[in-house]
Amino acid sequence: MKTFKVSGTDSGIKLVRFLEKTLPRSGRSFIYKSLRKRRIKVNGKRVKDGGLCLNAGDVLELYISDEFFGDEDKTAAWEEAAGSVDIVYSDENIAVLNKPAGLPSQDMPGRAGYSLESEFRRYMQRIDGIDLNSAYVPSLCHRIDRNTSGLVIAAKNITAHSIIAEKIKRREIRKFYILKAEGELRMNDELISGYIVKAAQNRFRFVTKSIKNGKAAALRLNTLMLRRGSTVLEAELLNGRTHQIRAVMSYLGHPIIGDVKYGAKAVGGSYQELTAYKLIFEFESDAGLLNYLNGKSITLDIK
Repeated sequence: MKTFKVSGTDSGIKLVRFLEKTLPRSGRSFIYKSLRKRRIKVNGKRVKDGGLCLNAGDVLELYISDEFFGDEDKTAAWEEAAGSVDIVYSDENIAVLNKPAGLPSQDMPGRAGYSLESEFRRYMQRIDGIDLNSAYVPSLCHRIDRNTSGLVIAAKNITAHSIIAEKIKRREIRKFYILKAEGELRMNDELISGYIVKAAQNRFRFVTKSIKNGKAAALRLNTLMLRRGSTVLEAELLNGRTHQIRAVMSYLGHPIIGDVKYGAKAVGGSYQELTAYKLIFEFESDAGLLNYLNGKSITLDIK
């Protein structure tokens, strides 16, 4: 038998989700079987409801073989996270981080600890003393491409994470990017809509007509500054598709400077000139714990 105490970061998490993280070497069917066989106690009482919401301070007793538990300490996986995270905004529930170009949003295979998410967890452990062995540890609510810089929202507890994820899905958090494109392009808050389809060599292609396996994609483009041979534009994503802005700019014949993968000329810089620079929280429905964010705008100061 092993005992676990629910931490503050796990408050509000469903029992089945807590068990999935606590028993990584099992599966959901095994977890439900364990619940049916009454092998799990919460605060001294045997429970069968996997949808039970846990609260900070709840004590779980698991009468389950050791082989289904993960490593005793997850801390080592993030010990090698280098550098410090750039926090643009922070409160008790969320943080908005500035990801540098070149750093993955989340850990990649064979590179444990090298990501924005791992750096943020390390920061939270150092500053707030979070327990990295909790079922829920502070996590990113969405991602941006490795070679794109800019704003990413992270949640400090499971409730905030669920709300932000739902608001992103419902398009109640507006996302704006600044980009530099090749050539001179005049756009006056123009809607570009069509479809994104996967192409060869891990690329994506934008087309205006419906296509098999295509996913609807839309964004607005607004020219901010014309320069000789280049244009600075603002793009607002109206839905989130992989490489959406990059594929659209390639389709328009004005690829993002530095984005060789999508047809740009090779230049001295290592990364494309694309930055997620502004978030606007515009909730149309109740946001519970995060209602105070409604109407808030967070903008990255771009030099």
